[in-house]
Amino acid sequence: MVAIGYEEIVQAPKALLHDHLDGGLRPTTIIELAAEVGHELPSTDPDELGRWFVEAANSGSLERYLETFAHTVAVMQTAPALARVARECALDLAADGVVYAEVRFAPEQHLEQDLTLDQVVEAVLAGFAEGSELAAQAGNPIRVGTLLTAMRHAARSQEIAELAVRHRDTGVVGFDIAGAEAGFPPTRHLDAFEYLQRENFHFTIHAGEAFGLPSIWQAIQWCGADRLGHGVRIVDDITLTDDRPQLGRLAAYVRDKRIPLELCPSSNVQTGAAASIAEHPIGLLRDLRFRVTVNTDNRLMSGTSMSREMALLVDAFGYGWKELQWFTINAMKSAFIPFDERLRIIDDVIKPAYAKLLS
Repeated sequence: MVAIGYEEIVQAPKALLHDHLDGGLRPTTIIELAAEVGHELPSTDPDELGRWFVEAANSGSLERYLETFAHTVAVMQTAPALARVARECALDLAADGVVYAEVRFAPEQHLEQDLTLDQVVEAVLAGFAEGSELAAQAGNPIRVGTLLTAMRHAARSQEIAELAVRHRDTGVVGFDIAGAEAGFPPTRHLDAFEYLQRENFHFTIHAGEAFGLPSIWQAIQWCGADRLGHGVRIVDDITLTDDRPQLGRLAAYVRDKRIPLELCPSSNVQTGAAASIAEHPIGLLRDLRFRVTVNTDNRLMSGTSMSREMALLVDAFGYGWKELQWFTINAMKSAFIPFDERLRIIDDVIKPAYAKLLS
């Protein structure tokens, strides 16, 4: 098999389901916005600042990893700043060959300058719309859907769920909870999830990253999650006997029900959920045909992109175009946009491009 080059991967269409808006800012943008509001940064040199974020996130601790967001959230407190960050996010993803992306953010974290929750959402949606339009003009069309996130240690999940439903026809396609898992189980937010189900609305839950199988079980069986944010610890319910995988009841249920796993290889290594890319459970989960998707999580903190994540998997597991297409179609099948839209992107964009690459 001829090795796939990084630049070739950039040109291939990709679908992204798990990307945080406040985890993907350009270092130059952080510096400029911080100067406007007087926020002190670890460095005002773009290259140095970019390295600082990656090094600070390489702690092996999810809690330490999350501390880096204090600097990005601090500069995202006005409507112009939020719109700019969203616009640049769409442009950066499109330039990396991403044709569909779901980008999530927590509106409750952007209220320090007296914006309302609705104003925060409107600013981000306007930025995504502008960025998508500019990307299309540059020949890199992208469809961006927005997920609204509630912080699992706070008590605003019902309010954020209602906010998401309120903006469901203008660009918000789903809901999420995020933050430290230990001590903050998803069942704390059961009212919000039951409300979303009654509204026929989609949601994913960060589960099975820092915390194990109980988090995944609660997210699915108590809360009714459509997808698992990370979900990498599902491997704790898989045992290898004489090199033959034996699935426990929870792992078998997740696979049988085709519940998508939003796996983020580089991020998982940074937070200690996996020892290395080569040892990441994505290899086993893909071999067992779980509904595996590849994602960036936080592009700034991981110094990564969708193309880089795929290139790392190519190097670690010897994957070719067939596997990269499989990951991409898995993600598109699992997207929170209407079925006909998903099908159009698969049939008109993804499959034709990969057919050429596979020929």
